[in-house]
Amino acid sequence: MTPEDLSSALFDIVTANIERRAIEKQRVDAAAEATAENAEAPLASLPTITVADVLVERPRNRDHGDWTTNIAMKLAKSLGTNPRALAAELAPAIEAIDGIAKVDIAGPGFINITFETAAAGEIVRTILEQGDSYGHTNVLDGLSVNMEFVSANPTGPLHLGHTRWAALGDAIARVLSASGAEVTTEYYINDAGNQMDNFGASVLAAAKGQPTPEGGYPGEYIQELAAKVLAQVPDLLELPDAEAIAVARDLGYLQQLEEIKQSLENFNVHFDVFFSERTLHETDPATGTSLIEQAAVRLAQQGHVYEKDDAVWVRTTDFGDDKDRVLTRGNGIVTYFAADAAYYLNKKDRGFTEKIYLLGADHHGYVGRLKALAAAAGDDPDVNIKILIGQLVNLNGAKLSKRAGNIIELDDLLGWVGADALRYSLARFPADSPLSLDGEKLRERTNDNPVFYVQYAHSRTRSVAKNAAAAGVDRSAFEPSLLTHETETELLGSLQELPRIVSQAAELREPHRVARYLEEVAGHYHRWYASCRVLPLGDEPVTDLHRTRLWLNDATGQVIRNGLSLLGVSAPDRM
Repeated sequence: MTPEDLSSALFDIVTANIERRAIEKQRVDAAAEATAENAEAPLASLPTITVADVLVERPRNRDHGDWTTNIAMKLAKSLGTNPRALAAELAPAIEAIDGIAKVDIAGPGFINITFETAAAGEIVRTILEQGDSYGHTNVLDGLSVNMEFVSANPTGPLHLGHTRWAALGDAIARVLSASGAEVTTEYYINDAGNQMDNFGASVLAAAKGQPTPEGGYPGEYIQELAAKVLAQVPDLLELPDAEAIAVARDLGYLQQLEEIKQSLENFNVHFDVFFSERTLHETDPATGTSLIEQAAVRLAQQGHVYEKDDAVWVRTTDFGDDKDRVLTRGNGIVTYFAADAAYYLNKKDRGFTEKIYLLGADHHGYVGRLKALAAAAGDDPDVNIKILIGQLVNLNGAKLSKRAGNIIELDDLLGWVGADALRYSLARFPADSPLSLDGEKLRERTNDNPVFYVQYAHSRTRSVAKNAAAAGVDRSAFEPSLLTHETETELLGSLQELPRIVSQAAELREPHRVARYLEEVAGHYHRWYASCRVLPLGDEPVTDLHRTRLWLNDATGQVIRNGLSLLGVSAPDRM
């Protein structure tokens, strides 16, 4: 029996209890009408519930059963009784459910439920039948999400600061998709503005063998880009400076963007869309206006735009921003906020229910203005936009990039620590917690290294399966009632949790919950492995217990594999 099956059965029992009370209420009301004095007080207003209201969770103390629900405490007042009394009414019907061994009432009205061994073990069959889809749910069906993250300037290689947003953003997108949401991952290319001209001037100076210009970009990577640009345009140095800077800028930018894309692929981070900021500024031949100009018109039509001091403003203070924002300055130059507005409206036009922004710690000021922008665009800022602010990360022992000079480059980190260790460690903590990692510890092959601990558990399940096949143990029989050892009860209980953990991680946008869960599963599995044998000893015959334990072993491997996939981390067969 799965938690979903239990919730559904409890829903039927509670609904029947409410219906019985409704009939009783009608009788009481009729009797009150027929008498001069209302001797009996009518029941309180009866509630309407759904399956989602009947929440079942793991008790903190496993001695209290396999599952617990607080439904009696939630409904008692509206049903005109107290929680323990209501729990006592519900208990016999719950205990009568096929597969339930015992029901206890605890504290103020918690209902603790213990499964029969065979019923608890059936989760193994479910896991292996569902395979890679086990843990996936439909709790976010109908939600269309645009997930924007990383979005580094294309003027240099990705560095340590970008790695956290890459790992977190991709993991959030994965758990959202696993929970039924339709997710588009998007990288916003900041390819407009002065920084691009400075970048072009830097590439051209390198091509000429000149020092980096003031405000430019130093580093060996600029020299490499300059060499590639010269190979494409041999007469670059013969062009007028303005033209040469534009050529160096555009060709160097394309080369650098390809390098960024490759670094992300090496990190197992995939984007569906690379959105160029330049497209917001370009004039649409069909309308004769840019997306930025169209955004200003649309916001004006909403009644939130005004002119002051020769500039065009959006009255974002109407929606909680600390000050109004300028769209266009008096000299006609559009602001970054104008581009933000056009980009948000573009996402809205593409039909995304929710726009998620994962921004760095230095972008706290963007929260108010982006939410105000969403409201000015006619959206609900509490529903249609979510802004996650990530804190800084440092990795002890990491060395500055030889190519970039003053940063710790992502590609160097991948070569030193590896994508799996880096991704897992970055996704293991909430986005809003400052993070300091020990690079050497991430390279260790010990149980003190969380990613090794989890991956080793998976490789051990594969090794057990391989050795079982050699010993003649197969999955031709499955008798879950045989899984009676305390470590088996513990392991089965944790395997059932994956769908709930994934749904919770998606709804809260907190993939670290999956990582911590996997460490719990790995711990339960290692303890089970030390206590229960899948392979027969010596000349011992193969029994159904061995075969059933192989099912449990393989189901554990599937759960760990599924969980690691949600974090973008591999599940190796050998360590």
